[in-house]
Amino acid sequence: MRKRKDIVAQLEELEAMDLEQLRDAWRRRCRSAPPAVKSGLLRLALAYRLQEKAFGGLTNATRRQLRETVAIGQPRSSIRPGMRLMRVWKGTTHVVTMGEEGVIRWNGREWRSLSQVARAITGTHWSGPAFFGFRAKRDKIT
Repeated sequence: MRKRKDIVAQLEELEAMDLEQLRDAWRRRCRSAPPAVKSGLLRLALAYRLQEKAFGGLTNATRRQLRETVAIGQPRSSIRPGMRLMRVWKGTTHVVTMGEEGVIRWNGREWRSLSQVARAITGTHWSGPAFFGFRAKRDKIT
């Protein structure tokens, strides 16, 4: 519990820093020149480094999946060719079929992403995986 409170205090300190202070913090903590980015991104990178040092970094499996994602341009997921996804929206049942090579079929058409299908169904922007139940909504962390 003490470690968590220490990290929270350090994260709060980061929030109060301007760009030059963030760059100094980067030099102290990372022992290298800070990247040439805006203060918001540098703050996020420092916050990640603090938490990584305190609680541990990414697992090897996660690192491998990130490398694969970069290599092939899309994340590996539990959605596989041949699967049928179903969602009831405003009383209408929508069935999406996952085809080979990322082709998605819904309503007699082929789509490039689940998010496009979700937008066509709802008329608003949605994360396709979240709309079809593959990702939980993110809780706000305070």
